[in-house]
Amino acid sequence: MAIMRCIRLEPNRSMTTDEFKAWLRTYDDNHDGRISQEEFKEALHGLRMWFGSWKAKKAMESADSNHSGTIDSATEMEKLVKFAQKHLHMRIYES
Repeated sequence: MAIMRCIRLEPNRSMTTDEFKAWLRTYDDNHDGRISQEEFKEALHGLRMWFGSWKAKKAMESADSNHSGTIDSATEMEKLVKFAQKHLHMRIYES
């Protein structure tokens, strides 16, 4: 898994939703299948995005509909994808 983190993704790089999810899984440090705000913040820092902590907080507020503190369902993941497309300017498309 550490090797996957070495792959640099640029914020404007086009990727499929499956690639986006696979990229996020590389930041799932506790391997629970869920993405926490801290893990998403680390992913954004990996992209060298400015204000990664703030953007991760906003993403969680937008996508975490059950307020569990993690992205843990397909519906929440879709919301996270939409947030990334709109607010992080990532080009994510259906495969």
